[in-house]
Amino acid sequence: MTQGIVDLSIIVPIFNEEMNVVPLNNRILQAVSDLNLSFEVIYINDGSTDASVNILKGLSESHTEIKYIDFSRNFGHQIAITAGIEHAQGTRIVIMDGDGQDPPELIPELYQKSLEGFEVVYAKRKKRMGESWLKKLTAKVFYRLLAKITQIDIPIDTGDFRLIHQKVQRVLKNMPEQHKYLRGQIAWIGFNATYVEYDREERMGGSTKFTYSKMMRFATDGISSFSNWPLKMATLLGFAVSGIAFLLILYSLYQKFFGYTEVGWTSLHISVLFLGGVQLLGIGILGEYLGRVSENVKNRPTYIVKDSNIQHLNSN
Repeated sequence: MTQGIVDLSIIVPIFNEEMNVVPLNNRILQAVSDLNLSFEVIYINDGSTDASVNILKGLSESHTEIKYIDFSRNFGHQIAITAGIEHAQGTRIVIMDGDGQDPPELIPELYQKSLEGFEVVYAKRKKRMGESWLKKLTAKVFYRLLAKITQIDIPIDTGDFRLIHQKVQRVLKNMPEQHKYLRGQIAWIGFNATYVEYDREERMGGSTKFTYSKMMRFATDGISSFSNWPLKMATLLGFAVSGIAFLLILYSLYQKFFGYTEVGWTSLHISVLFLGGVQLLGIGILGEYLGRVSENVKNRPTYIVKDSNIQHLNSN
């Protein structure tokens, strides 16, 4: 397919999904064929170590609508989506995961909803099948906590599965943060938004790549990108500790002049540990924010492209 504007772009990040790429691609092509419009499917291989990239290359040779971007290494899920957004040619763009949990059959409904004048159409999860109770609980707590501590309205119970208009894409391309949290960025942009509800399916095959450590990093990126709440909490905790320390000073003086005193090892030990812990906590929070500032100042590319069948794309 020649380079140019199409009606719909579908962005799918891939990381070790060799079992799912072909069946997912078939479902996408079937779902989009009913819309009778021009489209492209952009797969971003995020440093897979299995046969995913070879499968993608084979699909691109069989279907002119299929494009692929092969990263030089694993840069992360949000960066992979970002690369797809930056090179999408569609007037409207659908973002979905590569494990089959986001059903391609919902794409026509997302597209039709966007024709009503909405620049963003979220896919809101009613159920999350095939996930542990702990993952569901932590996700539920995180999204509601984030909604409380940020000043923007980030929809709860939604992932990256959504449709955005080209207007949103243009703004996102001018937001060069190293630590991406696209759900927050899209909400921050504004524009008219709505949602359609669906039941999130189980993975078609393989195991999840979104480990708890990645979930923690993802949560940290979301909070630090859109809230100063941790810094405020560190300040409030500092005031609270100062108040407690002042009371301990008054108590110590009272005991010195009017009471009975012994060697104050216990109180001293507790005070040092308490104050030291609070200080380290505050320094850690500051370091997290400063680290993000440092990475943005370096202005390194957010990803490196190893190979692609997109003609104008060599590296970024």
